[in-house]
Amino acid sequence: MRSSVSSAALLLASGLSGGTAFVPSAPRSATTTLNVASEVSTKWSPSSWTNAVAKQMPIYEDQEELAAAIKKLDRVAPLVFAGEVRNLHEKLGRVSQGQGFVLMGGDCAESFAEFDVNHVRDTFRVIMQMALIMSFGSSMPVVKIGRMAGQFAKPRSEPNEVIDGVSLPSYRGDNVNKEEFTAEARRNNPHLMVDAYHQSAQTLNILRAFSTGGFADISRLQAWNLEFVEASDEESRYRKLAEKVDESLRFMKAIGIDTSKPEFTTVDFFTAHECLLLPYEQALTREDSITGKYYDCSSHMLWVGERTRDLDGAH
Repeated sequence: MRSSVSSAALLLASGLSGGTAFVPSAPRSATTTLNVASEVSTKWSPSSWTNAVAKQMPIYEDQEELAAAIKKLDRVAPLVFAGEVRNLHEKLGRVSQGQGFVLMGGDCAESFAEFDVNHVRDTFRVIMQMALIMSFGSSMPVVKIGRMAGQFAKPRSEPNEVIDGVSLPSYRGDNVNKEEFTAEARRNNPHLMVDAYHQSAQTLNILRAFSTGGFADISRLQAWNLEFVEASDEESRYRKLAEKVDESLRFMKAIGIDTSKPEFTTVDFFTAHECLLLPYEQALTREDSITGKYYDCSSHMLWVGERTRDLDGAH
């Protein structure tokens, strides 16, 4: 993931430059108002999905073990809050009116073994680098979304995997079972959902620290580059773009604009993952104390994949 996303950032750096960059058509309206949460039917509840067919779901042999894991998740704090979700909805509404872009990046699937602060930091700064290039080239805001802090589950083409005549359940992601091809590792373990929650909480803590603790300061944009592209032609092009931004910042300071304000030193950074493992999503769906409406507080944005998007299905 790191090399592919970074390469995309460098391609953007080489292809976008101020006035010659692509600019979308004029927005249809100067402001956007969006009803960010529809009315919830009185018949609906977070467990309503159990009344429909749920595809791509693991089969848990021990229902008591599953109930114990769900009980733990019912009691944990939400990973995100309804106000943050509404903020993202408003930004996406403006994007839909041609008033910005959406940039999403991250891993195909997160894992417990690869969790590392440096990995989270590198993903964050690559997205920041790409967003800077896009904003500079288009003169438009960019909504930054990380495919992380919950992107564990994987849809599978077949429920079982066969190697040398041995059939075991398919590996469905670290929040369901383990990748090693053994009967114990491939057992669908509901307590892995609890482990995934705790890793997601750590990831979100790191992201919030980076987005508000100074790392996202626009004056530090030179520090967002990655070590493996140093001394390359692509890195040189990025540094030239960064120098133009630095020049603009110096001009703003010269005319009295305070570049130490939060608008220059912090960013809104959102998370997203595929809504696949429904017991986990049910446990983290909470009623907003302000609006009385339900939000899935496992992430700022969730999507339903091609294999589970049946209108009459559980997802």
